[in-house]
Amino acid sequence: MNRLVTGLLCVLMASCSPQKKETMSSSDTITNQLQVYSLENKNGLKMTVTNLGGRIISLWVPDKKGELADVVLGYDSVKQYINGNPFFGAMIGRFGNRIAKGKFKLDDKEYTLAINNGANALHGGPGGFHNVYWKAQRDSVAPNMITLSYVSSDGEEGYPGELTTTVVYSLNDNNELGIEYTATTNKSTVVNLTHHSFFNLAGEGNGDILNHELIINADAYLPVDEGLIPTGELKKVSATAFDFLNAHTIGERIDGKEVQLQIGVGYDHNWVLNKKPGEYEVAAIVKEPVSGRIMEVWTTEPGLQFYSGNFLDGKDVGKGNKPYPFRSAFCLEAQHFPDSPNHSNFPTTRLNPGETYRQKTVYAFSVVGE
Repeated sequence: MNRLVTGLLCVLMASCSPQKKETMSSSDTITNQLQVYSLENKNGLKMTVTNLGGRIISLWVPDKKGELADVVLGYDSVKQYINGNPFFGAMIGRFGNRIAKGKFKLDDKEYTLAINNGANALHGGPGGFHNVYWKAQRDSVAPNMITLSYVSSDGEEGYPGELTTTVVYSLNDNNELGIEYTATTNKSTVVNLTHHSFFNLAGEGNGDILNHELIINADAYLPVDEGLIPTGELKKVSATAFDFLNAHTIGERIDGKEVQLQIGVGYDHNWVLNKKPGEYEVAAIVKEPVSGRIMEVWTTEPGLQFYSGNFLDGKDVGKGNKPYPFRSAFCLEAQHFPDSPNHSNFPTTRLNPGETYRQKTVYAFSVVGE
């Protein structure tokens, strides 16, 4: 049992109150409420997932020498996950990213959401999908697949409708981490699901990510106001620091004088992908030159939020007692656009009864020269 799983077990046995026991088929079950699952492919790439927030808590990826490193930020204990950064590795819903002032209208009715980011709602609110226990199941026929499900009650965090969500994590022998989402509702609502791992392809806790080389397949991005809410403009990336159509290191232009960089303290923006919504295409490619690790992001979503770890400040002490300082990780979150319910020109996030929300996002890993 690895260090993280052992740490989770120790803390749970010491401090977590018992809950109703769920019947689990996996031998990885840790305690009555919280489970940790391990997946590994034939190439040695391995990951662990917990039903606490649907979090990926470790992801071990080989470098160009075949040596493994954990490339996602996280903690060694449950207490740290509860008290630390709320989004490390987490499943995000009901609505990923921000909604201005926590308000939106649907069929002429205004809904008020939980506020947890200045004046705005962020990532589904404080009681969002990142902070709930999902029902988890491992298929004995497909051991490298974990199915998570959660029923969000009507009115939870202010959102209308009872929303039933299923997320399937899979790990195949092509070194692809797949995430497939479905959701249904009994009342018209808004849905924008995403995944929030913090990546450092040199290995978590191993310096900053400024030398990572990034490509984003997008001709436009969404400028934001001081609260990081989109203004509604779809701005061309040409001749700006937001042009990643060709590879640039993350640090090359991050401290420039462009107003949008100043507002975000770096990159914390949504890119408008060069694809139609629903089409499965490559969204981004990241390469870490020293390790040779490459990560591709493929998705059916119309947008990609690129966050360069600007609000990490070293106060979060992660795995192995390592602090996570400024810009020591990045996020690439496939999603619909932030604040979409308040912008009629954005792709809709509305979900009606009888419809099924679907999303597929894949993080594909390789090394230089493959």
